[in-house]
Amino acid sequence: MWTTVNISDMKVSKNPEDVLITYSLGSCVGVTLYDPLQKIGGMIHCMLPLSKIDPVKAKEIPFMFVDTGLPLLLQTLLDMGADKKRIVAKVAGGAMLLNDDGIFRIGERNYIVVRKLLWKNNILISAEDVGGTVARTMILYINDGKTIIKSAGREYELK
Repeated sequence: MWTTVNISDMKVSKNPEDVLITYSLGSCVGVTLYDPLQKIGGMIHCMLPLSKIDPVKAKEIPFMFVDTGLPLLLQTLLDMGADKKRIVAKVAGGAMLLNDDGIFRIGERNYIVVRKLLWKNNILISAEDVGGTVARTMILYINDGKTIIKSAGREYELK
């Protein structure tokens, strides 16, 4: 079953028939975490890097922020039986879509916080498609962990 991961949302599954998909990853960042042995995976779509700008909103919608949402995704997968040593991480998004002359650099900052959090958990990013000026759709197949990116009329696998 195809399940949409909305903006500021997270979904997890261990059903091999499930496919997780998120759309419109511009400056937002999408992260998939997958345990290939247990066939448990999840996806998050974060808008902003750090929750300190709005702690109240972070409590209400933790997946809006990388620093509150990504740890929740990881912990949820571990609680479902995933092993941190086997987690395969893939990242997409982090683009600079608006012509802000680099003032806010939200996409870049989102990506930096993802890298730091994964590194602190001894999880390396196995594949990524980040930066640039295009929006992306990200798809995770739970049965095998295959991650597909659709962007600018192209479709390709993150390996």
